Amino acid sequence: MTTLGVIVGNRGFFPAELAKEGRETILRVLKEEGINAIALSPEETKYGSVVTYEDSKKCAALFKAHREEIDGILVTLPNFGEERGVADAIRLAGLDVPVLIHAFPDELDRMDISRRRDSFCGKMSLCNNLMQYNIAYSLTTLHTVDPDSASFRKDLQNFAGVCRVVKGLRSARFGQIGARPAAFNTVRYSEKLLEEAGISVETIDLSEIFGRAIKLADDDARVVARVQEIKGYANTGSVSQEALLRMAKFGVVVDDFIAEHELDGTAVQCWTAMEEFYGVVPCAVMSMLSNKLQPSACETDITGLVGMYAMVLASGKASALLDWNNNYGDDPDKAVVFHCSNLPQDLFGGEADMDYQAIIAGTVGKENTYGTMVGKIKPTKVTYCRVSTDDYTGQIRAYLGEAEITDDQVDTFGGYGVVHVPNFQDLLHYICENGFEHHVAINPSEVADVLAEAMGKYMGWDVYYHE
Repeated sequence: MTTLGVIVGNRGFFPAELAKEGRETILRVLKEEGINAIALSPEETKYGSVVTYEDSKKCAALFKAHREEIDGILVTLPNFGEERGVADAIRLAGLDVPVLIHAFPDELDRMDISRRRDSFCGKMSLCNNLMQYNIAYSLTTLHTVDPDSASFRKDLQNFAGVCRVVKGLRSARFGQIGARPAAFNTVRYSEKLLEEAGISVETIDLSEIFGRAIKLADDDARVVARVQEIKGYANTGSVSQEALLRMAKFGVVVDDFIAEHELDGTAVQCWTAMEEFYGVVPCAVMSMLSNKLQPSACETDITGLVGMYAMVLASGKASALLDWNNNYGDDPDKAVVFHCSNLPQDLFGGEADMDYQAIIAGTVGKENTYGTMVGKIKPTKVTYCRVSTDDYTGQIRAYLGEAEITDDQVDTFGGYGVVHVPNFQDLLHYICENGFEHHVAINPSEVADVLAEAMGKYMGWDVYYHE
């Protein structure tokens, strides 16, 4: 559950009773939206609002005491508000979390001296001061808005998503299982740039994974349980018991690696060491992880994994990593997205079957490639995102937007779907002109606004939002 520090603005020569009413309303709405609030009480300051520097210090001390709990700060202005007091409170708290600015609307029949708010004007003054203090902040969709309105409630949920993404990325821990496949220069990345952003990477060699898996007995209780879990996850009728045992052992070892290092996601080497020397593809295990909101990316694509995880944080739904793979006939705004595949069942609507990996079966033998998830992605709205590290400029950059998986048909294999992207050719030009990878993360949600705000404004990344 998201927790927000709440600052109620007030100004001495405005009706202070508005601060009392405003505080009560905001706290009620937050509770109704499932968001925890930490705010000054009416016993600590007048109506629990912030006006003076002493109020600012009290508010900052309260927030500092709850530093580990607070994900973001909501500033609400029931009247004009004391902009310096609010800015001082945020600065003194030193939390470095997202900040949302809200202002109550005036009512035309209540514009007399005893009821007028002037929050419309006060919000501009507060934003001016926050800019001077170098404090990043977010705005509601409407300049002034009733807290009980659908518009504000949506703003709140979006802001909660921003807070989750920022908090999650700044402390993310990912596991790289194996080396980058030699043929995939496209998934090179800078660990140092990611570390600077708070994202840590733990690495392990495939030989260690294979060695630990081989030591597990076929009748080990965890292996037996994992085989049953795999059978319950997908139709495994065409898969041998030997292949299922290998998948199960791989899954148990990966689980241990994740637990040992408290990882939020993984990226796995596949082509073709896994198949040649272990005799199975990792796809099913990766699919199951992603479906449990522990995203797992192909080809050690750690920065692809960053995008997957960011969307999990924003939406609470499973992400997948795909290729922008084929044109769809002569439609300039459609393409076939594809992987061979480790896509989570949720994206298939639970209808994907397990089979062999058709692309490399001819190279390593069909019997060594069982475990892929084969099916058509169900029609849905999606957010797409690609994160990349740019060593030449020392930046993390990203592009993102929203699209739709259609019900169009295509005769192919693996995990696939047809995507419709508005003004797709412009996006494709942007991808190619800026040297982005061919992988893209997708999520069955509409959270592009959340990602753009979190990554651009608060993480400080170079973000292109394709609208």
